[in-house]
Amino acid sequence: MKNTGIWLDKSRALIVNLENDKETMKVIHSDIDNYNVTANRHVGGAKEIVKDIKYLEREKQQFKSYFKDITQEINDTDALVIFGPAETYKKFAKELEENHKNVSMKIKDIRKTDSMTDNQVVAWVRDFFESK
Repeated sequence: MKNTGIWLDKSRALIVNLENDKETMKVIHSDIDNYNVTANRHVGGAKEIVKDIKYLEREKQQFKSYFKDITQEINDTDALVIFGPAETYKKFAKELEENHKNVSMKIKDIRKTDSMTDNQVVAWVRDFFESK
């Protein structure tokens, strides 16, 4: 049985696999730009709106690519938990639900957590599956 936990935010995903008493961890970095739509408004007007729309469209494509990279790593898992701060973990769960039904059926839980060190992520995943 292969259990997988994914902690993710906008910049990286930590994928922890627990299988046959072995733990493996893989890090996937995203290419998502760090651009704050509202913070960059000096002048406003149509040019700013077009810039924001282009940025949001590009960000959407970057999320798609990031989520695709993660999904390729978890296709063969038996059980999955997704967690993290902010909203990225929810977006990822929604992406699985809409476009990767075979993987989304394996989700055991989706939880909001704080930022964690790599070791905390591994321990969290281990504790989660041991309590199940």
